[in-house]
Amino acid sequence: MHGHAYETDLDRNPANFQPLTPIDHLRRAAYVHPDHVAVIHGNARMDYRTFFERSRRLASALVKAGVKRFDTVSVVLSNTPAMLEAHHGVPMSGGVLHSINTRLDAAVVAFQLDHAETKVLIVDREFSAVVAEALAKATVSPMVIDYDDLEYPADAPFAKGERIGTADYEAFVESGDPDFEWAGPEDEWDSLSLNYTSGTTGNPKGVVYHHRGAALMGYSNVIASGMGKHPVYLWTLPMFHCNGWCFPWTLGVLAGTHVCLRWVRARAMYDAIADHGVTHLCGAPIVMSTLINADEADRREFPQTVSFNTAAAPPPEQVLSGMAEAGFEVVHLYGLTETYGPAVVNEWKSDWNELDADARTTRKARQGVRYNALEGLAVIDPETMQHVPSDGETLGEVMFRGNIVMKGYLKNRAATDEAFAGGWFHSGDLGVMHPDGYIQLKDRSKDIIISGGENISSIEVEDALYRHPAVAAVAVVARPDEKWGETPCAFVELKSGRQVSEEELIEHCRKLLARFKCPRSVQFGELPKTSTGKIQKFVLRGRVKSLG
Repeated sequence: MHGHAYETDLDRNPANFQPLTPIDHLRRAAYVHPDHVAVIHGNARMDYRTFFERSRRLASALVKAGVKRFDTVSVVLSNTPAMLEAHHGVPMSGGVLHSINTRLDAAVVAFQLDHAETKVLIVDREFSAVVAEALAKATVSPMVIDYDDLEYPADAPFAKGERIGTADYEAFVESGDPDFEWAGPEDEWDSLSLNYTSGTTGNPKGVVYHHRGAALMGYSNVIASGMGKHPVYLWTLPMFHCNGWCFPWTLGVLAGTHVCLRWVRARAMYDAIADHGVTHLCGAPIVMSTLINADEADRREFPQTVSFNTAAAPPPEQVLSGMAEAGFEVVHLYGLTETYGPAVVNEWKSDWNELDADARTTRKARQGVRYNALEGLAVIDPETMQHVPSDGETLGEVMFRGNIVMKGYLKNRAATDEAFAGGWFHSGDLGVMHPDGYIQLKDRSKDIIISGGENISSIEVEDALYRHPAVAAVAVVARPDEKWGETPCAFVELKSGRQVSEEELIEHCRKLLARFKCPRSVQFGELPKTSTGKIQKFVLRGRVKSLG
């Protein structure tokens, strides 16, 4: 028996098969558009030729410093050129990039450094005090490199910290070979980066990405964001967050310009948009609020429509209309750290523009359909692993499968096996599948409030509260109740200068929701948020316990 003709003498070889890697996006951009501006940072400019050369120098210096294939190189950096160089230079060296959330406390940073077995650590001086404390707690002792940002603003709210390393980043890069012959990954399944999800206590979740997934995200992000040639991208999203949703690698596909931004402030964002012709940015709903609630003195006019990618909960209608008036078009995305950031897009259909306002709002509230690079998106009963009916009503767990799903959790076989049970990645998000194939989240499994045996979606109650003109931000969590088991408790942050009573808000909800779904109590004050602007419900659950 001979093999089939199509399987004979048609083997993979270097001429017809190369491992996919996102570093290739930069290499091509530097080859085709060497003089195009790749990075803007304050008054500094860097073209693609230099960006590629500096990334090679960094890789070369890391190899000279002893970094071998699959060694972890950790970074504590804000959205600066060094962070963009690390996204390319670290994988070029064969190392794995571990971006640490700059808002974490020393104990968690120390835990991550040990769990990742960090060999080299690059630290922005803004964060040196916390990192020094973390290194004192950690058992690993990596080579530490200080990054001194020369464009650090003079009126900065945080002073630069001490140098804590044995090398200076700029001198370290200069010591590298600009013609360094970097090799791509030996296999596109090779590990590229490591990102820890919030739960670092008890069950460490270090999400590992591979070169193939990040390369494919480059193309998918371009399509989902509607990017044309040479987009100008403003870094309002932290690059430590799912590797900036893979946009540090994506921009090379179209030789776009990265506009760095250390802190998300209204004036700095408007200045960048107006001065540099920004076309795209990403961020949590809090970034939208900052833009549309900006003081008149901080705003700037700009001629272009700016595409704003947002994930997390769908923005309330007032926010969407406010963004449109300010010159932004909102693209609603959804994903998790485990799916390289956004993997689902609310792909808008032109005939939906003809619908009335309520019907449009209903469409906008949906998370949407799979990215081009995601092969499967489904709503499945986690018990039976059967797809739920596409009726827009039957709850199931949102599950993913495809090339932009993580390799797994580092050194955590049990958590990886649990996440991939039945051949799908289990998101932990509850949702429905609409008849037209668009998914809509209804809740995190732990955010369903069960009151008197009835399921209440906290998202539904939050949406109702957001419709009140005085409400800036809201989160609804379960409050234990002797009679009902649980009742909804609302935590509300009011817009500046606005007042409203608990009774008024509850009455407002009663006009929009079934009575049993309305909050029984309302707490006012600033909501606790993560560094990426997500409201920390676990903190509020703790507060609820103290309410009695």
